[in-house]
Amino acid sequence: MTIKLPETDHHIVISADSHCGSDLRGYKPFLETKYHDDFEEWVTASEEAALKQEALFAGKGRSTRNVGIDGDPVVDGDRNFSSERRLREQQADGVVGYVLFPNTQPPFAPAAATQFEAPPYSDNFDHRWAGLRAHNRWVKELVDEAPVQRAGIAQIFLGDVEGSVKEIEWAAENGLRGGILIPGAPPDSPFEPLYSASYEPIWSAAAANNMTLNHHVGGATPNFGNHFPASLAMFMLEVKWWSQRAIWHLMFSGVFERHPTLKWINTESSTSFVPDTLRDLDSFYHRMKYSKYGSESIFGGMAVENMSLKPSEYWQRQCYVGASFLRPSEALLCPEIGIDNVCWGSDYPHIEGSHPHTLEHLRLTFAQLSIEETTKMLTTNSAEVYQFDLEALKPLAEQYCPTKEEVATPISYSDIPETAKGCPAMNPLNQVQEVA
Repeated sequence: MTIKLPETDHHIVISADSHCGSDLRGYKPFLETKYHDDFEEWVTASEEAALKQEALFAGKGRSTRNVGIDGDPVVDGDRNFSSERRLREQQADGVVGYVLFPNTQPPFAPAAATQFEAPPYSDNFDHRWAGLRAHNRWVKELVDEAPVQRAGIAQIFLGDVEGSVKEIEWAAENGLRGGILIPGAPPDSPFEPLYSASYEPIWSAAAANNMTLNHHVGGATPNFGNHFPASLAMFMLEVKWWSQRAIWHLMFSGVFERHPTLKWINTESSTSFVPDTLRDLDSFYHRMKYSKYGSESIFGGMAVENMSLKPSEYWQRQCYVGASFLRPSEALLCPEIGIDNVCWGSDYPHIEGSHPHTLEHLRLTFAQLSIEETTKMLTTNSAEVYQFDLEALKPLAEQYCPTKEEVATPISYSDIPETAKGCPAMNPLNQVQEVA
């Protein structure tokens, strides 16, 4: 699809990473009535678990209040579900298009030892799947309140492939053009890995319905256990890698070969990993496919024999990175990653996101790039991946979004407010860490 960019002096700023979710009891109207009694029991257990978590962290001088399911903190819980507040705050921050990832526990999600760890897997698949469907219907209602600005993402369940196909079709019919959230299947999960042929109906349904496959950091980690505080540190050290690995799982299992129009995006898993990872994958691919000797050919030859492209070529054709609060050092890597393959995100409403200092962040990060490059990452790439109507967004952009000249005007770290430096993109210490 070719995106036509309206003529305007303003950037049409779209965030490819924002989060939403109902408050705990708000999901009940969207849940099938046969689950309502069990839902009340689950709410009570979840509230008790939350109090235990808060007590655990309070003893260490920290708090877990308003922490999202991916481990990111949220300032005020009602930002998850208050439609009016979300619009008001994001527009005031210069953002007019939003991709909506989940952020709160759906009904019947098992409680984790801490909100920074993967919850234990439950064998009550029927209830878990009902809870995810309830979230999808809740998010549809949120999208319907601002359909031009919001691209909702539907959740699926690897434990029910046939049901997931039906849910993909339902989401497409009901305007959830954000696509579907692909959960991870780490080794300790009860599900087949993502490279399993059992998921082919999911990939086929997504491709047939033009539904982007989304994979968000935090959703693919194994359970690190209750070994506080080391387990929390392991989560933070490894969480991105567990998300990144899905890229080569789908490449080397032929998903992108079989479905050349399918779009895949890894969100909030950083951007700096892409160049080195693609070089490594291309090297393995070449040795697996063309070498007559060595373990790579023996073990990998059968997997790559039907791959017509190198991993880097699949990436260029149909893969993207959701670049949440893109760091200035990462922006310099974007031409190597592919300017057409990067979608900027604010990570609203997490406190590590760029809100409410997005203009300062955009100036710090994008002033070093051309206006054309910046426009692709702020606007047209996300419009292509998530089917935003840029003509419909143009009036809102001209009212709320910064001009292209404003974003192209450099700003120094000394001019960044102290309150903004909780965002990694605006903390000068993180720039050294990122390029190291």
